[in-house]
Amino acid sequence: MLSNLPQQPADALLALIKLHNQDPRGDKIDLGVGVYRTGQGDTPVFGAIKAAEKRLVATQDSKAYLGPEGDMGFVTALMPYVFGAANPDLNGRIEGMQTPGGTGSLRLALAMVKRAQVAQVWMGTPSWPNHAQICADLGLPMKSFSHATADGAANMDALRAAIAEAGEGDCFLLHGCCHNPTGIDYANADWDEIAGLIAGKKLLPLLDLAYQGLGAGMEEDAYGVRRVLAAVPEAIVAYSCDKNFGLYRDRTGALYVMMAEAAQLPAVMSNGHALARANWSQPPDHGAAAARIVMEDEALTREWLDELDTMRERMRQVRERLAAAGKVGGVDLTPIGKQHGLFSIIPFTPEQVQAMRAKHGIYFAGSGRINVAGLTMGNIDQFIAAVADVTG
Repeated sequence: MLSNLPQQPADALLALIKLHNQDPRGDKIDLGVGVYRTGQGDTPVFGAIKAAEKRLVATQDSKAYLGPEGDMGFVTALMPYVFGAANPDLNGRIEGMQTPGGTGSLRLALAMVKRAQVAQVWMGTPSWPNHAQICADLGLPMKSFSHATADGAANMDALRAAIAEAGEGDCFLLHGCCHNPTGIDYANADWDEIAGLIAGKKLLPLLDLAYQGLGAGMEEDAYGVRRVLAAVPEAIVAYSCDKNFGLYRDRTGALYVMMAEAAQLPAVMSNGHALARANWSQPPDHGAAAARIVMEDEALTREWLDELDTMRERMRQVRERLAAAGKVGGVDLTPIGKQHGLFSIIPFTPEQVQAMRAKHGIYFAGSGRINVAGLTMGNIDQFIAAVADVTG
């Protein structure tokens, strides 16, 4: 029977990794893989996480199952950062559960959306490819609108038109900050308007917060999520700790649901638990336990936030250097300076993408998405010169 399964297309990013690894050139540059890198090109384990892991090894007395909700100490400790320290559960209206990374959280969120009989999901494009893939796998109808304008700004006109066209109860999937793949975020004033439009049309917001702390700061990056939640009766937040705790391979995430009344949460979360049980049964514990220890310890919290500041500042310096180059060959790098997070899209043609690989050993997605953290002060001039060469 397995011979009935058709061949699936190769994952473009995995193929890109293979091409880069096989390139023998010593000055090759990898801008494809979506992980943070230091100025030396490394993706280190956070010092705060290392310290927490040592403590975990020394004190953990069991690896028994925790249940489909996972480490609720981790889920609770994260809430002040996401929803605000003053009232992190919005008077008991928010409850969460641990998930295997941000992807697990999104999968669970969209499965709940389907079970709730939501008619369709709206999403700005381009977006992270897995958003559409999960919707397709679940059989969730999806409609799209343009996320960005040609000059590198958030396309609020397209969003307004999409909300006007949407039916009551439709789901809107929005990136909370550090948009992947464009790096183009909504301004606070945009979020103010978005919150009102979503509330007025009685839509269900699904907010994907995968990069908190890598944009403008932990508090600043939560503005959109908090503003929308303040305006609507129900919402879902999908959260990833892979980037802001460096827990990529430990798959550490959380799903949060907000309801109009606290009494509605048990029924909703029972669906989350049942869906989790049918998907992965129990989430992996190690990364969440380490993150919980960091957030529960004042000194480790300071170390973690300092490390995040360093990451954010390094990416800001790279963006400023690219923006300072201005128009290079046939492309303008100036908008990159106003964008946030790991990613930006440069409008290369497919032929220029291939030329960057073949001629200069610089690898990134065919869409033109680059991981700005793959650039360092040692290779950024090489990258700018290559851009000028292939686009000039």
